Amino acid sequence: MKALVFHGPNDLALEDRPRPVLAQATDAIVRITTTTICGTDLHILKGDVPAIAPGRILGHEGVGIVEEAGADVANFHKGDKVLISLITSCGRCGFCRKGMFSHCIAGGWRLGNGIDGTQAEYVRVPFADTGLYHLPPEADEEAAVMLSCILPTGLECGALNGQVKPGDIVAIVGAGPVGLAALLTAQLYSPAEIIMIDLDDNRLKAALSFGATKAVNSSDGKAAERVMDLTRAAGVDVAIEAVGLSATFDLCQAIIAPGGRIANVGVHGKPAGLHLERLWSANITLTTRLVDAGTTPMLLKMVQSGRLDAKKLVSHRFGLPEILKAYDTFGNAAKERAIKVVIRNAGAEGLN
Repeated sequence: MKALVFHGPNDLALEDRPRPVLAQATDAIVRITTTTICGTDLHILKGDVPAIAPGRILGHEGVGIVEEAGADVANFHKGDKVLISLITSCGRCGFCRKGMFSHCIAGGWRLGNGIDGTQAEYVRVPFADTGLYHLPPEADEEAAVMLSCILPTGLECGALNGQVKPGDIVAIVGAGPVGLAALLTAQLYSPAEIIMIDLDDNRLKAALSFGATKAVNSSDGKAAERVMDLTRAAGVDVAIEAVGLSATFDLCQAIIAPGGRIANVGVHGKPAGLHLERLWSANITLTTRLVDAGTTPMLLKMVQSGRLDAKKLVSHRFGLPEILKAYDTFGNAAKERAIKVVIRNAGAEGLN
């Protein structure tokens, strides 16, 4: 099969690899029809996630068809159309019992990390009964694949960890796919204002069309001053960091109001400072999290009902043979006006 393989920082190749086979009775083999590239994949490519070994097939998001299910898989069968979650979980360990599925001792974020991932023609999904979700045959795959990672991440790590409430003033630093997912899901909790902050005017324009009330371009280094002006020097109730850089984490600390909540979503590959010399007395709450994907069933219902329009996050479409071009497009998002890129496999519906 064809697969996208990581060979080290800034070194990717589309290669022929053996098809995966069942390793455990709880596994399923899924033929990928639609996948995508995550911002985390770009962090891996830059070398920010050193745990990823050279030779790994990347990708943790996907929609496909079950080709084979292990003997202990109860809920999925050959031919089922499924959504693949980035999180696999045994459902039995202490962390799973706490609802912290991302820290499952036998699972967690494994696809495209500890085991081969979804940017391929086939993938092995461990703990298939908890890592897969049924999709109806007519489901829109481009909308559905947004539920593998970015929408539950934006909701759980952003809106829920930030405890967004009716009437809150929310700032989201970073208008990439996860930041936009946080924007879409934060609106479920009726904040009064959502201020989007980014360097890219195209993404800020998209954010305004997705429901942001204000947009601030931070390229001149004066974003904090503008946010304080917009809030009459009060600051924001919730600051969601969706980039993973020291500068953007600093910005969140500069604009948070007393009693506010900073929700870190970004993947940080380098140290970021915590300014306790300013914040020690400010009654703020700081949260970190790896998505557990516990909200995926609820989000799936919202997408299927039309209440949440996930497909509008998609800006570019490629076939699997073009995946290196897709990485180049996504990695140069400002130049290419990219938000989320979708990759379809040959024979997938809608792909010639």
